Amino acid sequence: MDKIVIEGGRALRGSVAASGAKNAALPILIATIVAPGEHRIANVPYLADVSSTLSLLGRIGCPSLAEEGSKLMRVDTSRVAFSEAPYDVVRKMRASVLVLGPLLARMGHAKVSLPGGCAIGTRPIDQHLKGLEALGCTFKLEGGYVYGRTEGLRGAEMTLDMPTVTGTENIVSAAVLADGTTVIHNAAKEPEVVDLCRFLVALGARIEGAGTDTIVIEGVPRLAPPARPYRICPDRIETGTYLCAAAATGGDVTVTDTDPTLLGAVLDKLRATGCTVETTASTIRVAANGPLRGIDVTTEPYPGFPTDMQAQLMTVACLAEGESRFCETIFENRFMHAAELLRMGARIEIHGNTATVHGNGKLVGSPVMASDLRASAALVVAGLAAQGTTDVLRIYHLDRGYEDMVGKLQKLGGNVSRGEEGGKKGASAA
Repeated sequence: MDKIVIEGGRALRGSVAASGAKNAALPILIATIVAPGEHRIANVPYLADVSSTLSLLGRIGCPSLAEEGSKLMRVDTSRVAFSEAPYDVVRKMRASVLVLGPLLARMGHAKVSLPGGCAIGTRPIDQHLKGLEALGCTFKLEGGYVYGRTEGLRGAEMTLDMPTVTGTENIVSAAVLADGTTVIHNAAKEPEVVDLCRFLVALGARIEGAGTDTIVIEGVPRLAPPARPYRICPDRIETGTYLCAAAATGGDVTVTDTDPTLLGAVLDKLRATGCTVETTASTIRVAANGPLRGIDVTTEPYPGFPTDMQAQLMTVACLAEGESRFCETIFENRFMHAAELLRMGARIEIHGNTATVHGNGKLVGSPVMASDLRASAALVVAGLAAQGTTDVLRIYHLDRGYEDMVGKLQKLGGNVSRGEEGGKKGASAA
């Protein structure tokens, strides 16, 4: 099993390009099911979760091919041979449950294993099923699988109990082929939901209100792949992670090929730490200017502060002067990184869903173990800022969501390498 080895204490400097968004690429690749034909999807990141998604599509009879030397992916959904998403694929990635809506819309039936993914708390799919039932689907749960069936989707008005991202995406991906109008109240507003809706509109869907809490879908009888490749939006969480690394190391980093409008809440908190934040239409620069200040953070659905950035910013707070508070309102187990930061010298107290960070301005290199994707990223940021050597173990989580993180950090001057647990490390930056 691989690990990342970091010789910390170097300020990151330079520029690095953001990759396509994992959380947009997965639902968009899966949504190709609703439109028979060959799809071309651009800016697809090279990630383990993308590979799992393409494997899943291949299992149901939809082959894919990456164009050599580019990030353009071709997916052929002309024929769907099977309507089952088996456990051995779904267990690796929660987003696999997104095949449920498209398969029901296209095939009228589906068998999908209950999802896996990061161990960051209970994430049920009851809202998915509630919305799809309103569209005319029936379900039974048996042996760890969801069996769904419909005699024909029909538009409906519904209100979600919470603005679930994947639930909204699953319902929208089915409703585009329903008979009549569907109205989703309390819909998720995340940029990745908006990107999926844009993609579906490019296929011929009729959707209004994406990015608001009410989405209206007028069903159409059929959809078709667009003439031009569809480009995935930039990854706002990857962008934010590298900006936090700049702040934590006292560096000066510019992320290119990104979208500052997607990171308003994150940039506000980085400014609050005392960092300089400068933006253009497609770049964000963060420069640390002296000691960092403590901050207060509450995670919220978009456009609030994203739960996927909480761990990375907590690492920054460990290096600040004064006290910081983090209130986690989305997932109940999202402080699992805190125990590993304590091993590196952080001072963190947790009471319920609130973590209090007593910043001491320093961290010390240590072996640490990642529990989930964003915790992995936070520990890498900590290792970059720490004095001494940090080994980050169980980095298969990182491979799910960060494209070539080691290479990008090396480009910024980080002394980072990849090796095997218990074995030799690979080449690091000079």
